[in-house]
Amino acid sequence: MQKLILATRSSPLALWQANEVSRILETAGFKTELKAIETIGDIKLNVTLSKIGDKGVFTKELEQMLIDGDAHLAVHSAKDMPSSLPDNFEIIAFTEREVPCDVLVSHNSGIKLQNRSMVIGTSSTRRIATLKRYFPEVQTVPVRGNLQTRIRKMEEGHCDALLLAYAGVYRMGFAALIQERLDMSVFTPAVGQGSLAIEVSSHLPSDLKIRIRSCLEHPRTAICLEAERAFLRRMEGGCSVPVFGFARFENQTLRLSGGIISLDGLEEVRTEMSVPNPDVQAARQLGINLANLVLSSNGNSILQKIKQTLHS
Repeated sequence: MQKLILATRSSPLALWQANEVSRILETAGFKTELKAIETIGDIKLNVTLSKIGDKGVFTKELEQMLIDGDAHLAVHSAKDMPSSLPDNFEIIAFTEREVPCDVLVSHNSGIKLQNRSMVIGTSSTRRIATLKRYFPEVQTVPVRGNLQTRIRKMEEGHCDALLLAYAGVYRMGFAALIQERLDMSVFTPAVGQGSLAIEVSSHLPSDLKIRIRSCLEHPRTAICLEAERAFLRRMEGGCSVPVFGFARFENQTLRLSGGIISLDGLEEVRTEMSVPNPDVQAARQLGINLANLVLSSNGNSILQKIKQTLHS
């Protein structure tokens, strides 16, 4: 019985995710051990993610464990993964996706975005830009940290509500605080939201990669995320750029919705494309094609303005 060491962040949600992966692997006959560490994204909570840097904010330290041989695989939230990985790393599985939508979380029963006069806690550039575009009366304040920390800050009066991913709220047992599931045609999720990504060093033996993948990969989710990540890569999106993308199957057809919003919310490009019966390569090409359509439909102008703002 082979023992696998799983690298994970040390937040309660990350540990829940790693334990779920561990449970699946042990059911398949592996022994497992978790090694948890803090990443730069976990430590630097007094600045926004866009100020820390776009790439590897939550992954670099875990990848170092893979390189050093301290872990066989790393468990990540798929939405935290850069669209392009460093050399010698690969994602070998995406787990079945949880409900991917954003939710409004509050102790104020019945609070809705349509109430408008409220303060929402979020540090996501995508969510802030979407609020500016569709709910300009709503104010936002930056709130970072693990889910428990954010809820505590809300309880201390920093904000009236939090804008979060359903998956984390549900997995941590706070579903009772969800006051509204947000319309995904407006709040289209971040690429990968709701799924876990299993990353390994390229030097891990091929037979072991195959065995791990066979335990953890959800084929339809994987196809969806290949399309989304190809879209994000072509869009040059990161945590500081309000890019969104979500793929889903309708029968045998893969539909990908995606776009970009300006930081002030005044401009947006949003569109959709589909492909029937896709394999991985067709899914990736769908993502590239959609990104090219967005960029040619004023998306590139929006992207360049965002880059100028960030670098000024």
